[in-house]
Amino acid sequence: MFDVRQVGKTLVNRTQGLRNANDSLLGRVVEMSLGDLSKDESRSFRKIQLKVDEIQGKNCLTNFYRMDMTTDKLRSMVKKWQSLIEAFVDVKTTDGYLVRLFAVSFTSRRRNQIKKTTYAQAAQIRQIRKKMFEIMTEEAVACDLKELVAKVTSSASQSAQDAIAVRIEKACQGIYPLQNTYTRKVKILKAPKFDVSALLALHGGANAAGDDTGAKASKDFVEPAIQASV
Repeated sequence: MFDVRQVGKTLVNRTQGLRNANDSLLGRVVEMSLGDLSKDESRSFRKIQLKVDEIQGKNCLTNFYRMDMTTDKLRSMVKKWQSLIEAFVDVKTTDGYLVRLFAVSFTSRRRNQIKKTTYAQAAQIRQIRKKMFEIMTEEAVACDLKELVAKVTSSASQSAQDAIAVRIEKACQGIYPLQNTYTRKVKILKAPKFDVSALLALHGGANAAGDDTGAKASKDFVEPAIQASV
């Protein structure tokens, strides 16, 4: 799902009595920057949350849980003399995840515009919001969670806009020019029944996930010679 697979370490108390260390780790949510996960600093304004779903030895296997945008990025886009347009929609992916997508956009100046402000009329905002609903639904319904995460975290323009946002901007040019369009947030409202095999496939199989069960033991080990004296 992401370029970097080993993202960090997490602390946990040792197993003691009836309290198991694995139970403390399962369900834990970790947050990190997309810039660290993708080795691309231009996308560091996105925050990714991953949830621990399975423990394999000393490895915690995580799955996508939530995506958000940093506060400084959001506030840097909000300016005077323009309209802010937001929309959200609930969609179900092909693998059974119920996801809520949030989009944000701002009106832009037309070419050769003299007027100071770029306020869109209420009817135009409704039309743009309708386009947002249609495009987000169309993009999310036709793919699984892995493909959807790839779409909303991709860098499809110089300003690191995702593929869905770029499509929204192009579709709304005839209504009102837009700028700084992004998929602002992605939330998982309901997940299907947990499937270990699907999670292992997401991580590239059992061997890639760190499970060496049934692996052939190495025969290269040689016992050291007995010393005459110590």
